[in-house]
Amino acid sequence: MQQDGPKGNVLLDINNIEVIYDHVILVLRGISLQLREGSIVALLGANGAGKTTTLKAVSNLLQSERGEVTKGYIAYKGDRIERLTPSALVKRGVVQVMEGRHCFPHLTVEENLLTGAYTRKVSGRVLKADLEKVYTYFPRLKDRRRSQAGYTSGGEQQMVAIGRALMAMPTMILLDEPSMGLAPQLVEEIFEIVKTLNQREKVSFLLAEQNTNVALGYSDYGYILENGRIVMDGSSAVLANNSDVKEFYLGLSTTGRKSYRDGKHYRRRKRWLA
Repeated sequence: MQQDGPKGNVLLDINNIEVIYDHVILVLRGISLQLREGSIVALLGANGAGKTTTLKAVSNLLQSERGEVTKGYIAYKGDRIERLTPSALVKRGVVQVMEGRHCFPHLTVEENLLTGAYTRKVSGRVLKADLEKVYTYFPRLKDRRRSQAGYTSGGEQQMVAIGRALMAMPTMILLDEPSMGLAPQLVEEIFEIVKTLNQREKVSFLLAEQNTNVALGYSDYGYILENGRIVMDGSSAVLANNSDVKEFYLGLSTTGRKSYRDGKHYRRRKRWLA
């Protein structure tokens, strides 16, 4: 599966991987995808499709949940990374922002941001400059920098999580369900910041998202997962105009909005699963 009109060299190459939990539960079945330098790639699909597991396979957080990559390989900048520790990957520029806006609730916003730079050995002057850069993208965080993170809003906590990732100076961010639980206006604000970071800071994003409409609007390329398999991929513009994607993921068809509860029609029309 190759991205159309690549922006740059292949940054991440996931080749035919399988992931098993507890030595028996097969979750990913032959997943292959690529992310090129400077791009935003979306992993789309319903809850349980395998999006988060794919991200954790890249960041090597599977082991904490008794999961492992049993087949295939994952390469970052041409090097195999399946056996590297999560901290080693952070040092190489791979940072995951977990689903659920994980923050240290009893630390202030600024203390949370500073934890993102823990693996970097830099001076206080550099850290201060990096903080100011994060605050330029998230001015709301500067206003709340002395507030305990646990008492900030859901949108602000998502900003803290992304800002903390930026403090590690990443080349690639694995962003898991950034829109979850947020109001539409905040979702748009978060995705606008992601797009800006991609364009200005040249950070590449592998984005897992259930909100297909928003994800396709801000990404360059997309992969649709179902039951641990990739069932369709293409440029985001092409996917957004695909009739099946419109019907089953955007809820639209040539005759108007469809019900997801119409299971027989759903299975009959999913031509790509034949």
